[in-house]
Amino acid sequence: MASSSSLSLFSPNPKPQALTSLRKASHPPSISLRSHRCRLSAVRASLAAEPALRAPDDLVSSILSKVKGTDGGVLLSKDGHKEVADVALQLANYCVNEPVKCPLIFGDWDVIYCSVPTSPGGGYRSALGRLIFKANEMIQVVEAPDSVRNKVAFSVFGFLNGEVSLKGKLKVLDDKWIQVIFEPPELKIGSLGFQYGGESEVKLEITYVDERIRLGKGSRGSLFVFLRRG
Repeated sequence: MASSSSLSLFSPNPKPQALTSLRKASHPPSISLRSHRCRLSAVRASLAAEPALRAPDDLVSSILSKVKGTDGGVLLSKDGHKEVADVALQLANYCVNEPVKCPLIFGDWDVIYCSVPTSPGGGYRSALGRLIFKANEMIQVVEAPDSVRNKVAFSVFGFLNGEVSLKGKLKVLDDKWIQVIFEPPELKIGSLGFQYGGESEVKLEITYVDERIRLGKGSRGSLFVFLRRG
């Protein structure tokens, strides 16, 4: 069974550990999302008024086409991962200023790609884990002002449904970086459910967000692609 620190949809680390690769925050960690919320309609109007802040549709379509049908990146070759990274780098040039303040980060998201395919779901997504657990969906819900819920739904040997879920609190570190501290994960298989393990934490840089997709980069360099549900 995977440890609690391997079940986040990012690349989490146990709470007590420090991440030295994360650059120092340019604002105090106490900055709250609530104080920076703005109306979604206002952001849409801003994006329309400043097309330079919105990526061309062909870049968004390109990264979606490259990760489609890859089982979250598992089936991609090394060259395929590089192509995804190249498009993500181009999209980052169109990211809104201070994306942590943008209400477009809120919503229900499918995790459709990770450059380290075992990061979303931990051991459940390892080579051995995929023989037993078939991932049906990987979802992240971000709700204002500071709630994050992650879920990996799977079937065991193709017939018994289960899921692993995490609840966490989001904290803004600077204009692009966020931190989420998760409660111990909850495992449900059939009618049985229980919590196990301990808390975990992740740090993620938001490198692009619009009404369709969100890109994030973990503190250890993992690239994530999220697609808005619905």
